[in-house]
Amino acid sequence: MATKKQIILPVVVIALGVAGFIGISALKKPPEEKPELDTTPLVSVQAVEIKPMDFSVNSYGVVAAKYETELVSQVNGEIVYLSDKFVRGGFVKKGDVLAKIDPSDYDAALIDAQASMASARATLVQEKAFGKVAEAEWKRIKDGVPTELSLRKPQLAQEIAKLNSSEAGLKRAKRNVERTIIKAPYDSLIESRKIGLGSYVSMGTQLGKVLSTADAEIRLPIADKEIQFLNNKGKNAEVILKGDFAGKPQEWKATIVRSEGVIDSRSRMTYLVAEVSDPYGLKSNLNELRYGTYVTATIEGLHAGQVTEVARHLVINNQVAVIDDKGVLRYKDVTIVRQIGSKVIITDGLDLGMNVITSALDYPIEGMQLALPKDKVFDGEVLAPKPTQIAMGEKE
Repeated sequence: MATKKQIILPVVVIALGVAGFIGISALKKPPEEKPELDTTPLVSVQAVEIKPMDFSVNSYGVVAAKYETELVSQVNGEIVYLSDKFVRGGFVKKGDVLAKIDPSDYDAALIDAQASMASARATLVQEKAFGKVAEAEWKRIKDGVPTELSLRKPQLAQEIAKLNSSEAGLKRAKRNVERTIIKAPYDSLIESRKIGLGSYVSMGTQLGKVLSTADAEIRLPIADKEIQFLNNKGKNAEVILKGDFAGKPQEWKATIVRSEGVIDSRSRMTYLVAEVSDPYGLKSNLNELRYGTYVTATIEGLHAGQVTEVARHLVINNQVAVIDDKGVLRYKDVTIVRQIGSKVIITDGLDLGMNVITSALDYPIEGMQLALPKDKVFDGEVLAPKPTQIAMGEKE
């Protein structure tokens, strides 16, 4: 049978537990109400700017002379004279004497040709006199009919032919004498010299090479799709050439003078040819443009009108995401006329002042509500959207 102590102790413990629970419950405060969380996506934007633009086409090339000439000996003989200017890098004027070949044999041949011509002339005069005598004698004979042979006409024709032959020989002899003197065919730069004083040359021997200094040419490769942005397919277009000279960047002006008219079979490019006058500045104070210089070229193109530039990655399927005045996502169809590097040129679809979305959205849907960083502040700091590429999602 349980004792009194065994009965009272459990009752006391239970009573204390109930009292403690009631006390703790009385001290507990009701939970505070939390403010509603704003889940509107943040985006960054860029205002559309519309401005006039002139297209240009970029290319590159190497500067070369418009005319290049291999100097070749047309006669045989020993080199007896070399000009001090006839050295690699030397500048010469048209008609300057570069070298001379021993003319002794050709001077002698010229004297022979002159003597032969003088003899042929004298014989012709004599034959004409014989013909007149024969004609006069036949006039005294009334019954006979003179033949051409009796009037010495064949002999006269033979002497005329000999005179013509001697004239040709004289011209040939004079030309050979002239060919012993090697002259510059035009104002030029000496690229190379392949002979020395005392060298023996024969007909066809290469003497050197000269480059014209009046004009320089640059072949500029152009992709076929780029030609549409040039006036008159580039003909007569102005060109700005850029390159380095003496370790400093330089610029030169050029003009497109022609197209080569074919597509290169290897590069699939069309080549336009730009021309620069007086590249070495010999007649003006222009910057020197040396042959062999690598240059980049900007070719003047069409006037594009009023256009806007947008980063290429913001255009997907010819649509651009914008945020309207009510903060709602909208997609705008745009017309792209050209892509230049990381940007595209748009002519239609965007209006001045429109806000193009430049940040990323996880699940973009047309018509969804968006917010700008200036509209949302947390603990005194402006929140920033994700600085990544925007992903185009499904439209409602």
